[in-house]
Amino acid sequence: MSAVRRIDAHHHLWDLSARPQDWLDGPELTLIRRDFGLADLRAATGSAGVDATVLVQVLNDFDETVDFLALAGKSDLIAGVVGWVDLTASDVAEQLDRLRSGPGGDRLVSIRHLVQSEPDPDWLTRPDVLAGLRAVRDAGLAYDVLTRPHQLPAAVAAARAVPDLVFVLNHLSKPDIASRLLGPWATQLAALAAEPNVVAKVSGLVTEIGPQWTVEELWPYVDVALEVFGPRRLMAGTDWPVCLLAASYEDVLGAASQLCAGLSAGERDQIFGATAARVYRLGAN
Repeated sequence: MSAVRRIDAHHHLWDLSARPQDWLDGPELTLIRRDFGLADLRAATGSAGVDATVLVQVLNDFDETVDFLALAGKSDLIAGVVGWVDLTASDVAEQLDRLRSGPGGDRLVSIRHLVQSEPDPDWLTRPDVLAGLRAVRDAGLAYDVLTRPHQLPAAVAAARAVPDLVFVLNHLSKPDIASRLLGPWATQLAALAAEPNVVAKVSGLVTEIGPQWTVEELWPYVDVALEVFGPRRLMAGTDWPVCLLAASYEDVLGAASQLCAGLSAGERDQIFGATAARVYRLGAN
């Protein structure tokens, strides 16, 4: 057995009574329109052999991050939190200080914004955003990049503008797997991977297809990611509970294992734990 902890590098939680989730209003999201808390997470991870997790922001909401950090601080399962601050504000450093000084503040490992929802495809390269990213860098944190393929050029520019900040691409930038299209996504992903300060998450892919997904459909996209990033710059995440729209927690991890079956044991260790531990500086929480 490997000594490397198995880490789910990307999942969410939400409490509908504490914080409305308007994005769940669509009829296609009925299955996950309920509370998902720590007990649900323990139930999902317990039978899957996961040792630690990274809890990722759901809303562009500072108070949500405060709550997530407090929860993580009381948990032996949630090793890190990817939170949110207003990157366009002039007080990003102060926002980060407030988060870190509160309960569970030591679990803050990265910041994320829902860039995929921004109408401006160049949002990541705005001067105020770049200033915010530099404050994230100065705080010793990473930055999780949530984009769609058309926003990848801006992600490349941002990674070049702040070369000493680690960028963590979420969900491989959501390629159009349902249409089985590789280009121009594959070329744009390679351009981003050429920047040495970028790593990526193999996560959120099954929901790009739906309940009828197959491992064979996922393989071309994971193959591209393996080619351009290599195992040491990839980490696996379930995107639970969003993944439940297409697959169970165990099925997502099972698919990832199948997709990585041809790698060496050391390479698999990188993807299923070591990369996340290194990038997010996860201790023995």
